[in-house]
Amino acid sequence: MTREFASVGVVGLGTMGAGIVEVFARNGIDVVAVEVTEAALERGRATLTGSTDRAVAKGKLAAADRDALLARVSWQVGLAALHAVDLVIEAIPEQLDLKQRIFAELDRVCKPEAVLATNTSSLSVTEISVATTRPNQVIGIHFFNPAPVMKLVEIVRTVVTSAEVVADVERLCARLGKVDVTISDRAGFIANALLFGYLNHAVSLVEARYASREDIDAAMKLGCGLPMGPLALMDLIGLDTAYEILDTMYRRGGRDRRHAPVPLIKQMVTAGLLGRKSGRGFYTYERPGSPVVVPDDQTPVSEESTLEARARGTAKVGVVGSGTMATGIIEVFAKAGYEVVSVTRGAEKSAKLFEAVKTSLNKGVVRGKLGEADRDAALGRITWSATLEHLADVDLVVEAVIEELSVKKALFASLDEICKPGVVLATTTSSLPVIDVAMATQRPADVVGLHFFNPAPVMSLVEIVQTIRTSAETTATAKAVCGELGKTGVVCGDRSGFIVNALLFPYLNDAVKMLEASYSTADDIDHAMKLGCGYPMGPFELLDVVGLDVSLAIQRELYLELREPGFSPAPLLEHLVTAGYLGRKTGRGFRDHTRR
Repeated sequence: MTREFASVGVVGLGTMGAGIVEVFARNGIDVVAVEVTEAALERGRATLTGSTDRAVAKGKLAAADRDALLARVSWQVGLAALHAVDLVIEAIPEQLDLKQRIFAELDRVCKPEAVLATNTSSLSVTEISVATTRPNQVIGIHFFNPAPVMKLVEIVRTVVTSAEVVADVERLCARLGKVDVTISDRAGFIANALLFGYLNHAVSLVEARYASREDIDAAMKLGCGLPMGPLALMDLIGLDTAYEILDTMYRRGGRDRRHAPVPLIKQMVTAGLLGRKSGRGFYTYERPGSPVVVPDDQTPVSEESTLEARARGTAKVGVVGSGTMATGIIEVFAKAGYEVVSVTRGAEKSAKLFEAVKTSLNKGVVRGKLGEADRDAALGRITWSATLEHLADVDLVVEAVIEELSVKKALFASLDEICKPGVVLATTTSSLPVIDVAMATQRPADVVGLHFFNPAPVMSLVEIVQTIRTSAETTATAKAVCGELGKTGVVCGDRSGFIVNALLFPYLNDAVKMLEASYSTADDIDHAMKLGCGYPMGPFELLDVVGLDVSLAIQRELYLELREPGFSPAPLLEHLVTAGYLGRKTGRGFRDHTRR
């Protein structure tokens, strides 16, 4: 028999609780909003009023609808006010003993047929449910913040949750205009289990001083299209909240070291550096609760004068290679006004490369992003060659050949003999050690990684990879060149995966392991990350685009270098690659693309 939730109670009126109240009231459902004190109740009321007033000001809610929404909410102190509601959602702090006490009291107060739900994002719904005499009517309904905006709801069933209760809650989510994914009770559910391993890993890069906070955040936003960088997101979530979630997931999730909180997080929590809510976390904010970042002692000083002083002049650039990446890099440099010498392995490849660059520039003209004169000027700056000796007078060489160390080392040994002193020699490798390439030359101080992202004319990120032998002048030159190209250059050390791949691919690997364990479907996992975290693509969509063979190779490199057990490639990924299911390029990967 279908259950109709006509009235809902919400316990806890912080940011999340007040948002949940708004979701229900917006959809015509009467809400009893409950707090423990009058002061807390008033704060919750102010949060809801402020949210709805902003919606009216932005034209997203009519004033009459706002008034009707607010009229549906009854503000009460104490759980006794929930005696007649059909559903209660708890949104109090993430403390198991506190939630258990609340649920025991709700069990006593609420009518026998009422469903009791928790909005926990990391605690065991099962452990919460056993505090009641009705565990079959207890369920997790995990909204994402801000609840009125975020479409995803994770519905978490325990081993004893009634199938009817699950079905009723699924229908309720549809009524609320939400997309639900129904999963079993496991640490972190879908979104947090994948998100917090990634966030924790990002903090470890800061702790190791591998890259600056600004460069890590810029890399993930520009390289992966994420709405926020990981450290800014940690500040938004709250470092104390993040620590509790990670610690809970570590203890409940088989003690996976990926979820063991990085010591720096605990140190910052102890020091009161909790993120936006305290006014300082990884960044410093205008005031507690403000999203406005202000300079602090870690903010980089303006680099323009430093770069000009230390950078070597660069007017002529050589690009070695004939693939997609080389094509994009040639176009980028030529459009930015550099003279470019393109070197391939033969006249035929040079001719094909010329056509590819010309076609790309023509598309820019058609789309109105490039004038015909600018196109012609860019093409006029390019010299096409099949001889490395023509690189004798360039100021910078960018290598974009096949990802095989022996090939790159042989090429750099040749460049070392041909190029003039002081030339910066750059490799675009995305996975190989730059130092191995550098040591093939007699000038390792002049060698740096310049990892462009594909397509190079579109993607604004470049990872500048400095080895322990790279000179400060070489790094400054690379940074200055990126600026001239209109790119954002982020500086990092010579470690497997650099910034983006080191953070991205373990997250993708975690998603494959989740699928492999039959915890959820590929569709639901993709929905969870897109709708719950704002990612532009779900992990399985992205894996099929990147190529499962490429993904496996990168993951293997990460595992071999870092020896982190959690980085070991998922067996399912290895099996799919062995079977030839490589993603879109073969028509089948995690999904069958031949039927679309």
